[in-house]
Amino acid sequence: MSDQLKAGDRSDAIAVIANTLARLGYHSNPSDLFDENLTNAIKAFQQERGLTATGLINEITQRTLEEARWRLGDRVLSLQLKSLMRGDDVSSLQERLIQMGFNCGKVDGVYGPGTEAAVKEFQKSVGVVSDGKCGPATLISLMRLVKTVSGGAPAALRERARHAVASPALASKVIVIDPSWGGEFTGEKQNGVSEADVVFDLAQRLEGRLLALGVNVVLTRSSSNSPLEKERIATANSVNADLVIALKVDSYKNEKANGVATYYYGRDDQGVHSVVGERFANLLQREICARTDLLNCRTHAKSWDLLRLTTAPTVRIDLGYLSNPQDAKRLGTAEFRDQLAESMIVAIQRLYLSAEDDAKTGTLRISDLRRAGLRN
Repeated sequence: MSDQLKAGDRSDAIAVIANTLARLGYHSNPSDLFDENLTNAIKAFQQERGLTATGLINEITQRTLEEARWRLGDRVLSLQLKSLMRGDDVSSLQERLIQMGFNCGKVDGVYGPGTEAAVKEFQKSVGVVSDGKCGPATLISLMRLVKTVSGGAPAALRERARHAVASPALASKVIVIDPSWGGEFTGEKQNGVSEADVVFDLAQRLEGRLLALGVNVVLTRSSSNSPLEKERIATANSVNADLVIALKVDSYKNEKANGVATYYYGRDDQGVHSVVGERFANLLQREICARTDLLNCRTHAKSWDLLRLTTAPTVRIDLGYLSNPQDAKRLGTAEFRDQLAESMIVAIQRLYLSAEDDAKTGTLRISDLRRAGLRN
């Protein structure tokens, strides 16, 4: 299995990975040895794809490598519900459709129902068989007609326009809170604090405040279960969410690592990112750092599945390190979690405020928000 591959190993599987990285331009001397050159090539690939740059071949890196090898025209693209087609060829198709005004949603590299519908609309417009499959005839028409749209990326313009007409009032909005936990330190207490307990308690504090403001809140789990990521993504997409907030606490082998970081969907290699997700991530990061003493570890674009496959703008907040005694001590207190909750509530409202109603970071209070469009 790919997750068992490690530095110093030799195998045919390693040779396949090295050759794929070489074809993609990340590796110059592929072989069947997992050496330092391969590690560096994997890190470069992960960095550009918005993955965590570990230099290891885990499941998500293996899957992303498989997706990266496809170019538009290599295969016929179609909707296959049992196992959706994924790849860079799908991303390229989505980008071209969006450039011509056919809305297939987020450029996520997944050939889902939205992409099929956009292909059918395109096929109707050019007079080819409208079967939702991107084969040779459709591809030729696509290549002939694709054009550059001035004024910014169409997907970003569409997302910005959708957000601009949204009411500043939180009442009736649907916000999904994902108090997920997992990874290397699943279920462990570190410095006397459990990640599962911290994120779920914080989720409940957020839930209570949002419900009081008229928001429809959906939690992806209860206090005692931890659904798979794909199940949490399905939950978020099934409720037609306006916003998705994933809560995490980090850990690291060096206890000096500390601070808060926020992530939104983006891929620098394709110039794709969520406009609203990036703005919300920046607002969250600034409000939390202004109201607490957590170190500012900045915002980052990533292409993790939770960020990529959710329909609504989605962010993930890593709220300190349990492996750091100071961060763990903060997170272990109810007062600090209240500070975090208030920071997030204010950031949520600022996301929907017009520029003239907004205020400086760290100055807005929940009591001020009712004057900016909240229900009485």
